[in-house]
Formats: sequence, structure tokens, C-alpha cells
Amino acid sequence: MDFGRSAKASDYIERVGEFIRTEIDPVEADYWRAVRADGDGFTVPPIMEELKAKARGQGLWNLFLPDETHGAGLTNVEYASLAELMGRSSIASEVFNCSAPDTGNMEVLHLYGSEQQKRTWLDPLLRGEIRSVFCMTEPEVASSDATNMAATAVVKDDQIVLNGRKWFSSGIGHPMAKVAIFMGLTDADAPRYAQHSMVLVPLDSPGLEVKRLLPVFGRLDEPHGHGEVIFNDVRLPLDSVIAGPGRGFEIAQGRLGPGRIHHCMRLIGLSEKALELACKRATERVAFGKPLADLGGNRERIAKARIAINQARLLVLYTAWKLDTEGLRGARSEVSQIKVVVPNVATEVIDMAIQLHGAAGVTDDFPLAAAYTGARSLRLADGPDEVHLHLVARQELKPYGAAR
Repeated sequence: MDFGRSAKASDYIERVGEFIRTEIDPVEADYWRAVRADGDGFTVPPIMEELKAKARGQGLWNLFLPDETHGAGLTNVEYASLAELMGRSSIASEVFNCSAPDTGNMEVLHLYGSEQQKRTWLDPLLRGEIRSVFCMTEPEVASSDATNMAATAVVKDDQIVLNGRKWFSSGIGHPMAKVAIFMGLTDADAPRYAQHSMVLVPLDSPGLEVKRLLPVFGRLDEPHGHGEVIFNDVRLPLDSVIAGPGRGFEIAQGRLGPGRIHHCMRLIGLSEKALELACKRATERVAFGKPLADLGGNRERIAKARIAINQARLLVLYTAWKLDTEGLRGARSEVSQIKVVVPNVATEVIDMAIQLHGAAGVTDDFPLAAAYTGARSLRLADGPDEVHLHLVARQELKPYGAAR
């Protein structure tokens, strides 16, 4: 097991860190002020496109893709440190064209898309000219079990016809969002994991309606948004299906594995940022004649936060190493382990930082309230804790004849 940094990875780490410090950090607060100053919050300030152009010009672009033709050609272990750096900032991932759900959608198209699908959708995504959406979760069924899916994608002659309701379709509010990947039931009589299909849906398709944007802890996550989307007899050419009908689950496994580890990598950075803010506050703020660091067991809380972050990082790196050496099949348990551990660590560290900031911690004067919302949501996104714990336990019990 080797977590050492190659010369290539070290170069990217240095350049990405410097770009964040010199280009992103000085304007991030201005970016959010501009977003909030807009009437509905769903207009992207010009500074974002300016930052993206600078990042692309410096070769700091599509860093998540292991394919050297389109990305940086980094391993999961190498990318982990870059994702951690990006996780410290609320906008850095988008600046480097490394933000969800585009990363997962680009990987799907890169691995499974036809040449036409790549030309139409992957190429502009890789250039950062458009954004995308992923439509999987549904309100009427327990989406933690994706075989419950009620939305349909039925083949009729040379068309695929979509019907159903999706929600928490992330990115649906972004003004640059142009395409969604929809997963639906195609053949209920097929084997269990060959029943579903993934379909590319232009957002201006007749029959597609964004019913509402969903607040998460009262936040609409502008300018991206998480929406409830209605598909009412949306008819598309059959070549809109990715890799062919019935391959939705196969594609989903390929998409969600890397997506889960990317979330966890970024959360390590977010946790580090929260701990830094906590330490700064604890040493500068005075109450009852003492710095906060010397009151109420705060030193122990800070120490435990440091230990928890370091433990979580090592587990993420181990998982990344297993993905690199054994693929998703060999790292399935570890991916689920980090998906449980890291969001829980992040929420605990951020909550501690909020407490040290007092009432200010729950306002937008500091990034902690938004950070908590994002970290807490990730205990549900890409599978709730309970699903991942079940998978880990199943893997552990398998040698004893009690896998299920």
C-alpha cells in the first residue's frame, strides 16, 4: 500500500493549492454576495467563468478523469489530495470543472456513451460550456433500494418514452444545465439488475417540467438547486439510451463508486477548513476572562476533531488505493465504509466549530451553516448510512455463511 505522492501529483497539488489561495480565496465572498444579490439567486456571477478560463489556461482542468486524453491522468490516490484542497472552498470544484453531478455524468459518457452522445454532450461538458443533472431518486418510493424505482423508460418502436417523478435532481436550477441523465424501469420481466435504463434527456424536451426547487435545511443551494422534475410522456430517439436498454444498473454502479469517494475526499477538506475556523475562534475569542480554547473542554474537542479527521483521511486513501489496485468490486466494502465515516466526522467537526462561533456560526457570516447542510445531506445522498452499513456487514459475514 503506497500513499506517496508522485512528482506529477505533487506538481498538481502545488499548483491547485496556489490557484485556490491566489485566485479563488480572494473573490469567493464576492461571488456569494453577487449570487445573493440576484433576484432569485440562480444567475452565475461572471467571476465564475473568468476563474474557469484561468484554470483551464493553466491546465488545471478535468482533474478527476484518469484518462489523459481528457483529464489529468491521475490515480484515485493522487486525485484524493486535490479533491481535499477543492473541498475547502465552496466554489473550487466548479472552477476546475470537477464538481458533481457533472463528474459522474462525464464518467458515464466517457465509459458508456456512443460517439454521437460524446460529441453532443460529453465534449461540451469537458469544455465546461454546459452543466448537467442526474435524475434517479424518487419521492414515492424508498430510493435507497433502487429496484423500487417507479419511473419508466419504455421502448416504443424507435423511441424511448419516459414517465415519472424524480426529486433531489441536483443542478437542475443551474442556468447552464442543458441535459439530464434519467434512470427508469424498462422491462419488469427481465432479470432484476437488467430491468432499468439510463437515458440522456435535453432539459428543453417536451413533457419535462421542473415542478419546484427543494430547500435543504431552508437553503435552495443557489445557483445549482435540487429539483423535483416531472416526466410526462417525454419521447426521445432510441439512441438517447446510454449503452442500450437494460444496462442502467451496470452503469449506476460504475458511476456511484467514484462519485462516493469524490464526495468523501472533498469532505475531508471541508472538515479541515471547519477545524481551522474553530481553532482561530477558540484562540481569539475571550469569555469569562479566558480564550474559548481554555473553557468547557474545548481543547479536548479540538484534539478529538484532529484525530477523527486524520483517521477518516487514512481510510479514504486506503479506499482510493484499493480502487486503483482492485477496482470497484474489490473496494466495495471500503467505499461504503468511508461513505458512513466521513460525513459523520464532517458533521461532528462542523457542529463543534459552529458551537465555538456561537450565534454567528448559524448565520451566513461564516461558511459553517452551509457546510453543515452539505455534510449532513451526504449521509443520505448516494445511499443512506444504513444501506452502506448493511453492505459492510454482509461482506464481513460472508465467510461465515450468513451474508444475507
